[in-house]
Amino acid sequence: MLRTQVTTDKAPVPAGPYSQAVAANGFLFTAGQTPHHPVTDQTVGHTIEEQTRAAMENLAAVLGAHGLDFSHVVKATVHLQDPARDFDGFNATYKEFVTAPYPARTTVGSHLGDFLVEIDAVAVIPSP
Repeated sequence: MLRTQVTTDKAPVPAGPYSQAVAANGFLFTAGQTPHHPVTDQTVGHTIEEQTRAAMENLAAVLGAHGLDFSHVVKATVHLQDPARDFDGFNATYKEFVTAPYPARTTVGSHLGDFLVEIDAVAVIPSP
């Protein structure tokens, strides 16, 4: 199996020993993207809507580094710091980026530190 690391300076640099994304066997697997600014690493926004938008823009940058966009995404995993409070605001902003047929998605509550949302995705790489 050939694995290709995908990187971009338009999304935050990984904080540990992991890749922003890896392409393998016709799929792109992204790391979780957070609402951190790609240059300053500061958390962008205070509301779930602002932070979701920033995380989705980071995810778009990682997908774009491999020539993909949200139309290629087949699965997303979403971590919310407070699902009861933030699910509706997250969902409304998430819908601005994806279109039907929507990706399959799992949304869970997680301890995230000083930010409210983290999102990773699996995307299909079209055949040449």
